[in-house]
Amino acid sequence: MGFVTNVLNPKLAVFYLSIFTQFLHPERGSIFLQGLTLGCTQIVISFCVNLSIICAAGAISDWLMHRPSWERAQRWLMGTVLAGLGLKLAVSARP
Repeated sequence: MGFVTNVLNPKLAVFYLSIFTQFLHPERGSIFLQGLTLGCTQIVISFCVNLSIICAAGAISDWLMHRPSWERAQRWLMGTVLAGLGLKLAVSARP
């Protein structure tokens, strides 16, 4: 689904047309091969970055799932924040 979204995104096409053309030089050989090399390099780098983010998120999720005290602390913290915001709204002057 993400792939289809990115392929159909016109902003992505504008980005590639405006940025990639700055790195293509006809005197260095085939424009098609230069564009293909540049595009494949960008895809590999994006894949590695996204894979790193996914692996880190999975590790953090696993770490948090094995610590029930973290869930209690998170609920207490969020409850305190929401109560504080509610109190601030209750005592603030209305315009």
